[in-house]
Amino acid sequence: MERVVAKDYVFHRDFSKQYPVIAHAEGVYLYDEHGNRYLDASSGAIAANLGHGVTEIAEAMAEQAKKAGFVHTLRFETKVLYELAAEIGKMAPASLNRVYFTSGGSEANESAMKLARQYHRDRGKPEKHMVIGRWQGYHGNTLGSLSAGGDSKRRKPYTPTLAKFEHIYSPYCHRCPYNRTEEICQQEKLLPCAEELERLIKEIGPESISSFICEPIVGSQQGAVVPPDGYLQRVREICAHNEIVFIIDEVMTGFGRTGTDFASEQFGIQPDIITFGKGVSAGYAPLAGMIVSDLIVDSLIENGNGHFIHGYTFSGHPVSVAAGLAAVRYYQRENVLANCREQGDYLFQRLSELQQKHNSMGQIRGKGLLIGFELVIDRSQDRLFPPSFGAAERLNQEALKRGATFYPGAGTIDGTNGDHLLIGPPLTITREEVDELIAILDQALTAFEAQVHTLIGKEE
Repeated sequence: MERVVAKDYVFHRDFSKQYPVIAHAEGVYLYDEHGNRYLDASSGAIAANLGHGVTEIAEAMAEQAKKAGFVHTLRFETKVLYELAAEIGKMAPASLNRVYFTSGGSEANESAMKLARQYHRDRGKPEKHMVIGRWQGYHGNTLGSLSAGGDSKRRKPYTPTLAKFEHIYSPYCHRCPYNRTEEICQQEKLLPCAEELERLIKEIGPESISSFICEPIVGSQQGAVVPPDGYLQRVREICAHNEIVFIIDEVMTGFGRTGTDFASEQFGIQPDIITFGKGVSAGYAPLAGMIVSDLIVDSLIENGNGHFIHGYTFSGHPVSVAAGLAAVRYYQRENVLANCREQGDYLFQRLSELQQKHNSMGQIRGKGLLIGFELVIDRSQDRLFPPSFGAAERLNQEALKRGATFYPGAGTIDGTNGDHLLIGPPLTITREEVDELIAILDQALTAFEAQVHTLIGKEE
């Protein structure tokens, strides 16, 4: 009898791949339909910050769904909306007190750029419209957020439809585009990567620029590259001097990922808008948003009749917001930040030990449990892989075979060259689970380096 094969109706992210089907998940582990276990060393896409199977979050969502599954925030609001906004407002810098909710990080960044534009228009400066972003930054996949971002691979297919935003280099001291070292910059108290923003503003004219957006630590595009001391403080000064709204994208770094509520705390700055996502609901529901300064909100009330000309159907969705409220309370009650700092330090130590064994591990960087390292053919000679080799994806596939999944990245240096692996397990990971992560990565690197030797042999 002929076997009937079920038709596949899914529009897959990549039709060339065969994806494991996850049946259930618990803690830091995912289990597929065949019983294979995977250590989630990337928290999905740096979103499942509290791991999997947290019953109280699921119960909070179900309880809210029973009360009111949906209300349109243009007409009504819910109690959980006020409660979660209050919790987030208390976590944010003192001058940022109003929280606007969206469904995802792309929407959050799009909202922030539009709010900055309306802020200037309402104040009688409609010519301030342009956004400045950074090459190698990532802010989402809507046309607006993609225009502000600097991921060349994602941008190129849509170039004709992108807004004509400007960009500067992201700071990357290990591979400085200005051919300087961090030591020299600190000695001379001059950061070309920050002064480039000042130069570009003068070139365009500050009267035309609405906002500047950047990640405090570059996540997916560079693998947890931390800016040099003084960089974000100088950017803050430049934006304030030129009346440019400073937007910090903490979609990946927020909600404890780097060891503090928001990474910007560690740099001593107060931006005008913080965008967030991913970890706010610990991945249990689509939720993101922006935290807005009193200055901008007061102007909106005074000059814009209190009306932000923008919105989404699912803004402030009560079930998603309930997930966020339960997640934030869990962060606080279980002292997750302390565990993140402790295990982050331990993971960094173990990676440094592993580096001594594997010559393909380049620079290690990051904060908390957002850590990345470069992949190179030969660390002693700093030889990069050809882009066609797909080094990071190859390594992740080796890890997947052995029971762990990471966050591979390519085009680290300039959008084409450079590979890295980003590591961001749930913030609840234990020391023993970090050891397991390292053991799997060790095995994967050994198998990967065998492929590298084959590549070198063919080249020679």
